[in-house]
Amino acid sequence: MFVLRDFLRRDGSHAGLTMRGLRNYRLSCCVNTLLQTLSATWELSDLLQQWNTAGVRSASLNVPLQLKTLLLAMASDVPQQVSHRDFLHCLDRNAVSLNVQHDADEVFLSILNSMYQQMDDRELALEIQDLYKVSVETHLQCLECTSVQTRSSYLLSLPLRVKEDHNRLEDCISSFLEVHELRDINSCFCARCETKTPSKQCVKLLSLPRIVCMHLKRFRNRHGYARKLNCLVTFPETLDFCEMAKDGFSADFAQSECTYTLYAVVVHCGDATFGHYTAFVRDRVNQGWYHADDSHVERSSWADVQRTYGNAVYSGTAYMLMYRRDERQQPQLSG
Repeated sequence: MFVLRDFLRRDGSHAGLTMRGLRNYRLSCCVNTLLQTLSATWELSDLLQQWNTAGVRSASLNVPLQLKTLLLAMASDVPQQVSHRDFLHCLDRNAVSLNVQHDADEVFLSILNSMYQQMDDRELALEIQDLYKVSVETHLQCLECTSVQTRSSYLLSLPLRVKEDHNRLEDCISSFLEVHELRDINSCFCARCETKTPSKQCVKLLSLPRIVCMHLKRFRNRHGYARKLNCLVTFPETLDFCEMAKDGFSADFAQSECTYTLYAVVVHCGDATFGHYTAFVRDRVNQGWYHADDSHVERSSWADVQRTYGNAVYSGTAYMLMYRRDERQQPQLSG
């Protein structure tokens, strides 16, 4: 539970607030921000706490073990500052280097993959993966012979392309699910025609997880140069996939509850070559918003979150969105 008092610690975070600020240690703002979102994902913490780590070897190299220890410390009410250096050095030994600016979505996927690979309890590892697993069915139809190839796979975050204009999250998702034609150099091999042919491709949803993470692809590489799109991308506090993506479901999709509530936003400030990450997270109990900028944590609001929609060159823009599937009783939204 988040608790605020009227005074601050020396590190800038509020005393008594279990959403703890984390010092920026050797360009760690990207990891700091993701740790705030993981800490707000109580389903993940609950599963990690069930893991019996007595048999784990090389603890300093084990990402899920270090994460379990850190999330427990972040949730405690002890007055001293939480140190996350062990976790950062563990990531460094697992190819997420210190002193390097990283992409938040890439680091997020690296942490999830490390948990899947390094946990010796395979059942729990699968449960953690299932928290985020969006199962999809890809349909590829040859435009020459009309044969269809179908393949099932999964994503741990939805990569959503944004246009260089005004965008709605709902439209970005619809674009991800709509039919696309593949021609010329993008043509695909057809087994029946035994050659590359023009085709059309679409993705259908097989199942949606408890947590849906969405990656707004704001970075473009053109002629060897990377740039960031600060264009407007609006997103709602609640999202109903059943209303929004009626044509994007597989025939085998069987879920009845598809309404999700936003609970965390990863924000990127700066351009494609240099930047800084912060996070907005929603309180589990009172549903209020809080903002974490490394060691500084403060109360916030939905209006503050909306300012990350974009369309301003120097302000922070939402880069990753995390939605939680609603329980039977939908929580009251904050003002």
